[in-house]
Amino acid sequence: MFKAGKTRVLAVSNQKGGVGKTTTAINLGTALAAIGEKVLIVDMDPQGNASTGLGVPRETRRVTIYDVIVDGRSVDESAVPTTVPGLDIVPADADMSGVEIELSQADRRSFRLRDALQGQGAEGQARYDYVLIDCPPSLNLLTLNAMAAADAVLVPLQCEFFALEGLTQLMKTIEMVRQSLNPTLEIQGLVLTMYDRRSTLSGQVAADVRSHFGDKVYEAVIPRNVRVAEAPSFGKPALIYDLKCAGSQAYLRLAREVVAREKSRRLQAA
Repeated sequence: MFKAGKTRVLAVSNQKGGVGKTTTAINLGTALAAIGEKVLIVDMDPQGNASTGLGVPRETRRVTIYDVIVDGRSVDESAVPTTVPGLDIVPADADMSGVEIELSQADRRSFRLRDALQGQGAEGQARYDYVLIDCPPSLNLLTLNAMAAADAVLVPLQCEFFALEGLTQLMKTIEMVRQSLNPTLEIQGLVLTMYDRRSTLSGQVAADVRSHFGDKVYEAVIPRNVRVAEAPSFGKPALIYDLKCAGSQAYLRLAREVVAREKSRRLQAA
């Protein structure tokens, strides 16, 4: 599963719904694959929207993340290829909604995903450069599993009035996870989504976020874009649905920026 010292596991998370979290997981994963990275998306949301958005029909989801978390099936068994070369997904379905109850008395209940990702044999260790975990929009056992398994959190942030309020709550969650589950968890970066250049509010929110978080905020900004919104209904990432649209081009810029940050981080750690 892991490339020793190289595979980067990112939890795409925001406890506020409707911020473009799943859209970002799908299209960032696609963009990373398009520039030559090997990517696995783990769909941790019971709604299974990332799976649907990548064209994985519900009837073909025979081994899902539920089977991995609850029954101990391997990630290799559950990962399925998408139509995007270099991009696989571990799909989800509605069974995930019962995980919290089923694991209420289980050992290592918050570490099931971490154990699954780290438990792959040597043959699987050379497969992926990035693992993107699409988290549900709430703080529950699934989100905790994602953050316990992740190296870092990538935060999609909608350019609207309540963005900073929701972000404050997420920062508290990340700090709680650091203290109790994953002391090395860090913030990979914040990506501004649904940006409307005609809106004074979008510009003000973007400026406020940059003033608070500085270079943690990616330069790439994802615009509000009809083609990006349409793409999931066709079971395609925006980059496959319409590569030339503004949203697709923004996700390509974001992917390059993510890779550049990773190269810089590794150089500093060397």
